[in-house]
Amino acid sequence: MNGLSPETEGEVISETREDITEPPMYKVLLHNDDYTTMEFVVELLMSVFHKTFEDATRIMLNVHKTGHGVCGIYTFEIAETKVETAHELAMERGFPLKSSIEKA
Repeated sequence: MNGLSPETEGEVISETREDITEPPMYKVLLHNDDYTTMEFVVELLMSVFHKTFEDATRIMLNVHKTGHGVCGIYTFEIAETKVETAHELAMERGFPLKSSIEKA
């Protein structure tokens, strides 16, 4: 006996949702100030945003020259966490570095 009872056998219905959409993405921006050192910004970009030294330096120079720079594009929750982490690290080191989130 196979253990299956005719009363418990049934048809399995499975539906696939076709309308799955990607979550909205957000840019994390760093803003220039007169107090945060360039070295700290590069260090932050490498540790929090996982940039190479070259990419971190390029972004830091863009922040310095234009007033702001994009660190990365993430889902909202990840972008929010990156901003909070950046603010915490800057505060620990005594820097007023500002970062923000903008819809991509």
